[in-house]
Amino acid sequence: MSDSKKTFAAPSGDKAGLEEGAAFTPRFDAAGLVTAIVTDAADGTLLMVAHMNAEALALTLETGIAHYWSRSRNALWKKGETSGNLQTVVEMRTDCDQDAVWLKVEVAGDGATCHTGRRSCFYRIVETNGVSARLAKDGTEALFDIDAVYSRPG
Repeated sequence: MSDSKKTFAAPSGDKAGLEEGAAFTPRFDAAGLVTAIVTDAADGTLLMVAHMNAEALALTLETGIAHYWSRSRNALWKKGETSGNLQTVVEMRTDCDQDAVWLKVEVAGDGATCHTGRRSCFYRIVETNGVSARLAKDGTEALFDIDAVYSRPG
């Protein structure tokens, strides 16, 4: 049996145990998800924010390759399976109340993480004049042709 079917222990009701103890007991939200913050292990660049359900988290721990839960597709998602830009987890951390995880990863292939072909999903800057806000691109270009990589036969 794969560990990906693993269930995690319920979080401790003891605040000190949750915050200072050694037990990894992730606090999944009402939708069964924890937030995953993903950075480049070498230089710390923020690559993406995603979500993991228990199966995605267990597969990530079991394989060392990042898996997520796609809320838009309502499906398990092995990051980089289509593009070849797999994310190998170098280190995983959790926050004080264990409702988020931080993955430090090495990205295979051309290093792109975003489905737009860019290295990071955070390629736009929010500019404001104090009254309204608009988005401006930071100049980051796609590292691969998204139409060729994500084309669907038929």
